[in-house]
Amino acid sequence: MTKQFTTLNLPMSMDGDVMPCEGNVEVTFLDDPENGRLPDVVAETKINTSSNMEYSETYVSIAVQVFIPFLIAGFGMVGAGLVLDLVQKFLYFGESNHWIVFEVITEIVILVPALLGLKGNLEMTLASRLSTQANLGHMDTPKQQWSMIVGNLTLIQCQAIVVGFLGSVVAIVMGGIKSYSVELDHAFLLCASSLVTSSLASFVLAAVIVFSRHCKINPDNVATPIAASLGDITSLALLSWISTVLYDAIGKEDWLAPLIIAGYILITPLWVWIAKKNEHTREVLHSGWTPVMAAMLISSVGGLILDFMVSRFEGIAVFQPVINGVGGNLVAVQASRISTALHREEELGKLANEDTVIFITPKAGFFGKGVHARTARVLMLMVIPGHLIFIYTINYMKAGHISLTPLFVFVYLCASTLQVATLLYIAYIMIHWMWKRNVDPDNSAIPYLTSLGDLLGISLLAIGFHFLYLVGDRDAQLDI
Repeated sequence: MTKQFTTLNLPMSMDGDVMPCEGNVEVTFLDDPENGRLPDVVAETKINTSSNMEYSETYVSIAVQVFIPFLIAGFGMVGAGLVLDLVQKFLYFGESNHWIVFEVITEIVILVPALLGLKGNLEMTLASRLSTQANLGHMDTPKQQWSMIVGNLTLIQCQAIVVGFLGSVVAIVMGGIKSYSVELDHAFLLCASSLVTSSLASFVLAAVIVFSRHCKINPDNVATPIAASLGDITSLALLSWISTVLYDAIGKEDWLAPLIIAGYILITPLWVWIAKKNEHTREVLHSGWTPVMAAMLISSVGGLILDFMVSRFEGIAVFQPVINGVGGNLVAVQASRISTALHREEELGKLANEDTVIFITPKAGFFGKGVHARTARVLMLMVIPGHLIFIYTINYMKAGHISLTPLFVFVYLCASTLQVATLLYIAYIMIHWMWKRNVDPDNSAIPYLTSLGDLLGISLLAIGFHFLYLVGDRDAQLDI
């Protein structure tokens, strides 16, 4: 058996900039043609300094840095699931609840996955961008940090307002198609609730990334899970509260929702002006719209599926934010790490080896010797323990009205494992494909990946619940 190695040596500074200095980058590509194995992009990466120090992360270091934020994020998703479960109980099963707005304006349920996905996309894309810049040494001084953070936070305000408005329009249209009517005051309520919820992006995230950098923790491993934990439960609770307040104002203060909408329309040009003046966000302001809009549309399809399924399966709502959030969380970590590696090693549009096969096999993606395959294995090992912790927490909280039978747990874990494996494989191909075509994956990859995760998650969950119904495991499920 013949193995071929190709080694490139590039001078590199400790900050990751290619330049003549003491540091040296060694990139090795492994091609094993007799086994039919396709070469990994950046199969092995070592940064050697004059002290022969290796810049490499072990399985343990990756796992430790990712798993704790992953658990924190997961419990945030469990909280979001509990909120959605309360909504479902009142909306479809008549249990006492003060959120009557969900009964009258059912389009809010369609809006939930789109809004959760939007907020997650904006925050995790921001996390990926800032993590890359931090790893490249562009956020080491207070001036750099301030410029980077202000520009990016104003940018996501622009994106959140515009896409939040479009998300409400999509929910109104989909609800109108279903009910054959649209009420103006309900449309104003949906639009205002969506705008307020989506614009309240997390300002804590930037501090997390700066703190990670100072503590010598890879921000790629920490920032995206923290973004997820700050996003889902906050967004869902805000949406529930704001929509309830605006619903109570109908007939008494009908001007409130239109005033909120007008206020956001007036302030948007200010955010655009600030983001356009900032050198770090000027380009993204023009090119970053397509991914978040496409992601919103994909997540809205997931919202339709959720709206259809919650009336048939009583226990499904509480698990939707968890399975979607875990999948999006883990793939965002992988996407951020791959993007950072590409930014470190090559110029946008160029790969280290022009003959590198981007469309690798699943075997190479998960069982190869490359650093990204290693990370994929670590992330896959977190899926089952993480989900077991989360679903038993849900069961302990007596939410979802489902007994965790062995068959249910098996089907649920199969669905979640298939979802994450599919997303990690797509992430590798998508990010390298984008990079090759001069598209910065920091700005584009995560929205597509997380929205696909939402659609995959709710679809696989629906298939799993339907399978359980067919085989007789109908614990607290409605007849369909």
